Amino acid sequence: MAKGDRKRALRGRAGRMKGGRGSGKGTAGHTRLWGRHPVEAALKNPSRQFRKLWATREGIDSLDGELPPDFPVEYAEVTDLARLVAKDAPHQGLVLECEPLADVFIDEVATGDPARPVVVLDQVTDPHNVGAIMRSAAAFGAACIVTQDRHAPPEGGVLAKSASGALETVPWVRVVNLARALDELAQAGYWRIGLTGEAEATLGETLTNGALALVLGAEGEGMRHNIAQHCDALARLPITSAIESLNVSNAAAIALYASATRATGE
Repeated sequence: MAKGDRKRALRGRAGRMKGGRGSGKGTAGHTRLWGRHPVEAALKNPSRQFRKLWATREGIDSLDGELPPDFPVEYAEVTDLARLVAKDAPHQGLVLECEPLADVFIDEVATGDPARPVVVLDQVTDPHNVGAIMRSAAAFGAACIVTQDRHAPPEGGVLAKSASGALETVPWVRVVNLARALDELAQAGYWRIGLTGEAEATLGETLTNGALALVLGAEGEGMRHNIAQHCDALARLPITSAIESLNVSNAAAIALYASATRATGE
């Protein structure tokens, strides 16, 4: 579809959109995504089911690829789109409402590949952090991220924007019991390393050549005691005393890099 055809395919009038401002949950349990990278990645994900795309003409033109001729698109002005997203969210002229992704289970994605670690997050609830961790997981080829369903942010626009498209490519396993999930990973042959600033050993000293599960806790609280007990080793990042700790998403990126270089022998 040419750009001119895309523009003509837009229908509706500005100001007619329904739905209030939010973090990206959408209406009636649907997920609302915004911004070029999250929307573009969702549109390219064959597992996504869509309801509607609200867009400016410029937003449509910025997309890489063509929309199907019958795709539900409604024209909108920038100010109208702002009412559909979180306050001051950079929607870049694109707001997509779609169905949430289907559930994923550990045994479907944790294959024991040493080059593809599993990232386990213990009560990391900030969607910006989870999205950033997901982006690093995609960059370093992680098999999946695992969170506890009740203590993790919902799938939505804030998280998807921070993930910059990785929400569509990194499997997200949401479990009821995180300790039980760690037991399942151990049974599948994963060496579970919990990252904590209080550990005596450094991450490099605890890395092995086999499959890895990297476990990180929330900022401030850190890993819960019960979760730490379900790790095979506890490790710290070798940072200097100039700073007390790193943001959990930064720590995850460093741990994933260390895992990747170990796996490739670099």
